[in-house]
Amino acid sequence: MRHALESARRLVVKVGSALVTNQGRELDLEALADWAGQIATLHRAGRQVALVSSGAVAAGMQRLGWRERPHAMHALQAAAAVGQMCLVDAYEQAFARHGLHAAQILLTHEDLADRTRYLNARSTLSTLLALAVVPVINENDSVVYDEIRFGDNDTLAALVANLLEADALIILTDQDGLYTADPRTHPQAERVPEGAAGDPCWAEMAGGAGSGISRGGMITKVRAAERAAASGAHTLIANGREADVLLRLTAGEPLGTLLYATRTPLAARKLWLAGHLQLAGRLHLDAGAVAALRAGRSLLPVGVRAVEGEFVRGAVLACLTPDGVDIARGLANYASSEARRIAGQSSDAIEALLGYIDAPELIHRDNLVLLG
Repeated sequence: MRHALESARRLVVKVGSALVTNQGRELDLEALADWAGQIATLHRAGRQVALVSSGAVAAGMQRLGWRERPHAMHALQAAAAVGQMCLVDAYEQAFARHGLHAAQILLTHEDLADRTRYLNARSTLSTLLALAVVPVINENDSVVYDEIRFGDNDTLAALVANLLEADALIILTDQDGLYTADPRTHPQAERVPEGAAGDPCWAEMAGGAGSGISRGGMITKVRAAERAAASGAHTLIANGREADVLLRLTAGEPLGTLLYATRTPLAARKLWLAGHLQLAGRLHLDAGAVAALRAGRSLLPVGVRAVEGEFVRGAVLACLTPDGVDIARGLANYASSEARRIAGQSSDAIEALLGYIDAPELIHRDNLVLLG
């Protein structure tokens, strides 16, 4: 599968906080300059690159003289606001040396949860890439709250890969890839050269958190690979301190770990649904409804055992099996109060129960995506 990277034309590259800030000590300007030079080389070869960069909070902590990551949200937001200035200026200067412009893009979950804003973000990023501008993307840490955070920039990078329908996601970290166990505590651990994204064994291997500077760990990278695979993007997890790592990876050199996509890419509308991290409600289904969804059919009210949450028509809902497994996302044809009244009933009874009928399905198959 490594040969697929040689022909990849659109890439999303994510660099972690530990790399960007030299393990939290200060912005590693030499490393930023090196990545910028490699991205410039890729541009000259006709490839498009979007960069998702962590490091704003860590850079702000360094500028403010804080040694430990604060827990208070207002302190994190203040650090992000200070650090973002340092980070953007450093990237702008690094790319300018190669005749490239950079653009700052700050995203919140709400930007990708709303269909119109999702399309606007995609259009903006696609236009920047067409203009040979490097988008430098980060979560908008200075304004978001816990309940709307992506949680880590690995997830954000995967969503950007989905958004742009990228060919590959490259996650640069301070590890050489995914190992069979944590190599820092298990010297006998072996690096996984490649495997199918979504294989549950990778999540079992990954476990554990990252450094005190970053919020993620190898588990978030494995999950990001699963999410990126939904749009057909392969994911490479590699050590960002390797010489010419981006150029060598895109030449097919067997560095790091390749977690490749195996499923047919989803259409943009269904990618948007699959990428939802916030849900307005949940529908608990019976076994017959689960079988119908897996057979590619719509969700009818008769297969719904319970309705959880308060939501309006058009909201994104999770569909759960009788065992509580989240198997699908979909757009509701009815509000929660209406859904509760028709749950478990035949579609023929909707008009009698509600006094009208908008659709015979609670979720139409065109507005529904299976998660696995």
